[in-house]
Amino acid sequence: MRAVVVEQGRGPALLDRPEPEPHDGEVLVEVLWSGVNYKDGLALRGDPGVAKIDPLVPGIDVVGRVVAASGEVAQGDLVVVNGAGLGETRDGGYADRVVVAAESLVVLPENVSPRRAAAVGTAGFTAMLSVLRLERDVAPGDGEIVVTGAAGGVGSVAVMLLSRLGYSVTASSGRLETESDYLRSLGATSVIDRAELASEGRPLQRARWAGAIDGVGSSTLATLLAQTSWGGVVTACGLAQGSDLPTTVLPFILRGVTLAGVNSVDAPPALRRTAWRRLATDLDLDLLDTATTEVDLADVVDAGRRVLAGETRGRTVVRVGA
Repeated sequence: MRAVVVEQGRGPALLDRPEPEPHDGEVLVEVLWSGVNYKDGLALRGDPGVAKIDPLVPGIDVVGRVVAASGEVAQGDLVVVNGAGLGETRDGGYADRVVVAAESLVVLPENVSPRRAAAVGTAGFTAMLSVLRLERDVAPGDGEIVVTGAAGGVGSVAVMLLSRLGYSVTASSGRLETESDYLRSLGATSVIDRAELASEGRPLQRARWAGAIDGVGSSTLATLLAQTSWGGVVTACGLAQGSDLPTTVLPFILRGVTLAGVNSVDAPPALRRTAWRRLATDLDLDLLDTATTEVDLADVVDAGRRVLAGETRGRTVVRVGA
């Protein structure tokens, strides 16, 4: 079978490999589609923080057809897997076939095609997990929600979801000249430059946001916390600016702000199914199509480079066996 293989000292290459064999609790899946996420870009360049086995087949998203069944899925079922160690601690979706843990599989909702499921991908799955957490404490009428890194994969889907659910959304981006119209087309009511949030400031500032979905981290996350109103929720799902967090306890003890971490890799099976049920009903899939770019498996290395360089918008899907 074909697979994009990353090996330390050699770099990524499209090679022929033996077909993998599933063991107890695993399922063999014929890959139809995958996606290109920021983490995939890191894996493709051999970043040891992501590529934890050597050699490695990257691809943290798998959408495909069950070849050898196990557990609750049947042969021929269309399934999706996001995270669960794929493309990090085990071979991922940049291959014709892949072995996945049975418990991480979600059978595709009937109204979601395999290509659209790949367009949702880990980015959209993470965005949905963030929305699920946010809406527990913040209602659409409570105030403005800000989404950072809004032109990226997580941010784009988060803007779409929040807008459709009735929230007023401010999109933060470092590419206002090229992405403002795009972000407004997704449902953002206003767009701000990321520089407004990127610098360190006072630990408690004028309240601007009822909540936030942040994929940036570092000083930006600290500023979001300092600007969130009483009882607001900030979800953290990325660290594009950095993994540090230069903040104080003041937003938490004076305004009751909640900082909620979102981990899509290790999400339990029940939460995975809930998120995909909500994605099937709450996400405008036609709008998602307008934010999706398609590449072939042979072009995935360049696509990963472009994602890391911030040269893409929305979602990039990889045609593998469709």
